[in-house]
Amino acid sequence: MALKRSSSMKTQLVNAIQLQEVELEEEINTSSSNNTPAEAAEAKEPKCYTMEEAVESIGFGRFHILLFVIMGSANIVEAMEIMLLAVVSPEIRCEWHLEDWQVALVSTMVFLGFMVCGVLCGYVADKYGRWKVVFGGFIWASYFSLLTSFSPSYGWFIFLRCMVGCGVAATSQGFVLKTEFIPAKYRAFLLPLASIFWMLGSMLIIILGMTVVPTMGWRWMIRFSIIPSIILIGLFMFIPESARFQVSAGNIQGAMSTLNWIARMNGATLPEGELREPEVTERGNAVTLISPAFRRTSLLLWYSWFVASFSYYGSVLSSSELLEKNLLCMTDADPEHQIKHNQEEALCYCIPFNMADYQTLLISCLGEVALIPLNIGLLNIFGRKPSMAILQVLSAIFFMLVNICTTMFGFTVLLFLLRSVVSMNFNVVYIYTAEVYPTAVRSIGMGFCTSFSRVGGMIAPFIAQVLMSKSVILALSPFATACVICAVGVAFLPIETRGRALLQDA
Repeated sequence: MALKRSSSMKTQLVNAIQLQEVELEEEINTSSSNNTPAEAAEAKEPKCYTMEEAVESIGFGRFHILLFVIMGSANIVEAMEIMLLAVVSPEIRCEWHLEDWQVALVSTMVFLGFMVCGVLCGYVADKYGRWKVVFGGFIWASYFSLLTSFSPSYGWFIFLRCMVGCGVAATSQGFVLKTEFIPAKYRAFLLPLASIFWMLGSMLIIILGMTVVPTMGWRWMIRFSIIPSIILIGLFMFIPESARFQVSAGNIQGAMSTLNWIARMNGATLPEGELREPEVTERGNAVTLISPAFRRTSLLLWYSWFVASFSYYGSVLSSSELLEKNLLCMTDADPEHQIKHNQEEALCYCIPFNMADYQTLLISCLGEVALIPLNIGLLNIFGRKPSMAILQVLSAIFFMLVNICTTMFGFTVLLFLLRSVVSMNFNVVYIYTAEVYPTAVRSIGMGFCTSFSRVGGMIAPFIAQVLMSKSVILALSPFATACVICAVGVAFLPIETRGRALLQDA
């Protein structure tokens, strides 16, 4: 009897369990049938995140400090190669008995190399990666800069400087590489600080001119000037390829490897899920730059870059020319600076910079960083477009003020302020260009812009170094006029990029 009762209880227990399982199964089926298709798809679809979300999640940390220092140092190399022209001009003029237009042609040939190679380097960077182009540019520029110091004639000198310009065009893609790693809220703070490195490069070549040229000559100055490039080639090995480029090229695994390394270095974590971005097949397509979406932006940017370079190198070369030929209208000129020099009076005039001239150039270089806080404030408060317009108007004003009669101290202050505003404007144009174009065409967009800027750099020497001898006011007016026209044009740019995420595709 007890056995029968026990067997009956077991049967009831099994039946109860089976009944609960059936009811649970029915509830699950009912719940799934009541779910919408979107909810069902969400339940099956794994979590994912975009490249922009990954960069913002990693934030700012040790990697970005390393990136800022190494990629910023690339500006030292570029600044030394460009400022070298202002320092070496009086020396080669004397050695090879050059006329004004021949001295101007040296700068023009450098910018010609930059212009031709700028677009090519941008295309290659969008197709095959930013890192390869920048690294190759360092080696190329260093090699041909060294060869320049052995130039047997003027013809060889301008050819080799043209080759240096090609290398410098490649290194300028480092700005794109740097921008693509920096979170949006930090770009307006970090990118203007690159001026510090440009200033260091400018000051370094001037110091080399002060110390090496009088004792060892301009050839040894050039040889010493490539040492930073050689050091930078080794340091650049610590910088990875752009993760944004890797994603656009379909190399998700490579991008994940780069992002994980940066996250570990910063002590941060990536968002939950997997990285998902569509592969961009149309990379480096120049037609995109003049498509309806970007046509007005590109045309106005090309002119803005032309003016940025035209005004910047105009300020650098004008100051050098005014000092070399004593063309300043000074109320307290010493006997040495009272002597005006022009080409008609002598076939060749050898007027190397004296110590006071070098000091004036050094102080003017400080202007490139003195107003960085103002630059950062303009970018964060007013945005990119208003900042460009304000700085262009100020540049025009200071160009015209350089022509007034003043003391040597007054000229130094004016030159300081002029270099400040033209340098700040160049910074803002760089930042805006890197932000406005999508990853698929960012490098070639930058390449086209830098090429147009070098057209300005090619014209500037003939105005600052040739026309200056005829009339100071006539030489300064084109720079001021171009700045005013550009300030008006900037108002018609259709996109403000302040706080905007970097686009992957057009």
